[in-house]
Amino acid sequence: MNAPAPHPSTEGLTPYPVGLLLAGRRVVVVGGGQVAQRRLPALIASGAEIHLISPSTTPAVHAMADAGEIVWHERVYAEGDLADTWYALVATDDPGVNSAVSAEAERRRVFCARSDDASAATAWTPASGRDGGATVAVLTGDPRHSAALRNAIVDGLRDGSLAARQYRERTPGVALVGGGPGDPDLITVRGRRLLADADVVVADRLAPRELLAELPPNVEVIDASKIPYGRYMAQEAINRTLIDHAKAGKFVVRLKGGDPYVFGRGGEELLACAEAGLPVTVVPGISSSISVPAAVGIPVTHRGMTHEFTVISGHVGPGDPRSLTNWEAVAGMSGTLVLLMAVDKIGAIAAKLVECGRAADTPVAVVQEGTTAAQRRVDATLGTVAATVEAEQIRPPAVIVVGDVVGVLAH
Repeated sequence: MNAPAPHPSTEGLTPYPVGLLLAGRRVVVVGGGQVAQRRLPALIASGAEIHLISPSTTPAVHAMADAGEIVWHERVYAEGDLADTWYALVATDDPGVNSAVSAEAERRRVFCARSDDASAATAWTPASGRDGGATVAVLTGDPRHSAALRNAIVDGLRDGSLAARQYRERTPGVALVGGGPGDPDLITVRGRRLLADADVVVADRLAPRELLAELPPNVEVIDASKIPYGRYMAQEAINRTLIDHAKAGKFVVRLKGGDPYVFGRGGEELLACAEAGLPVTVVPGISSSISVPAAVGIPVTHRGMTHEFTVISGHVGPGDPRSLTNWEAVAGMSGTLVLLMAVDKIGAIAAKLVECGRAADTPVAVVQEGTTAAQRRVDATLGTVAATVEAEQIRPPAVIVVGDVVGVLAH
């Protein structure tokens, strides 16, 4: 039998990238130290039949063997260990053993990765990471550079700053996505991913508008703004828009400000789509009721000061027969009160709270366009907030916080 030809030098050559499907196939790992500990999880996830050959292992590798994820041969490597093997990884601290395994792999035509000498290997292990259904693998020849690139790409996918439309066949349907309080960085990672996959986006005025600029030109954007004191798209029309586009085979994202279920009428849209037989995905958003106060240094709860907070829609004020709020009970609460959609009703609300027993000098903060570049905070009391809002020309959207937590930073 002729000896195998010497392995050619890899200097100046570009490795051929390929994904190995190792499920049910024998893989041999020689060495049970830190390198094996890092490489084994991905091999286990591939479904490979893994045989580890090493007289000792790290505790983490030992646990993999105890769990039955790998077969541990508690001994040194011996010639013949690579029989019927599809892929080998050698990672011992003995150069002689590494060379022997590499030589057997060459004779058996088994691709072999070496942790000590990449130039003597026939396979390189890329710096890899996963996000959702995507695997990112980077090969540069410099492991540190590969890892840095891998981290940058995976981090971008996970935080949503790097997004790409998935061109696989998608199931038509609707996603109700909470866009957060206004800052585009405060949308959830999942929400940003679904936006990248949308055929149609139905967006509110309060949804992070910068995100719409990132959409491909083929995505249809429908303005469903509910502008105070201005144009209004009836909820029934919004529901019909979602249903019609989804039934036409489109994937529709309903992009809303804050959270879809906190005064966002997400429940109504969910019911309408469900009744139409459409699959619906709900992606919670960061509610402005908590995040906007936090953005200006106001915690809605604070140890030793208040252990509760109440969020109320001020869209319908005291005395309006449509109101479902028991303002007398609210006035008797000792905790923080957060009012949404209450700018034009704050005079009546403040007067009612004082009438029902809340002190007129209770601190109040009004935060307009919180978390955005236009954010501003105005402070007052229950007795002065109506005049302050008028004098400062506060306009929606604004979050109003009532309670001692308003002055936490001053304590």
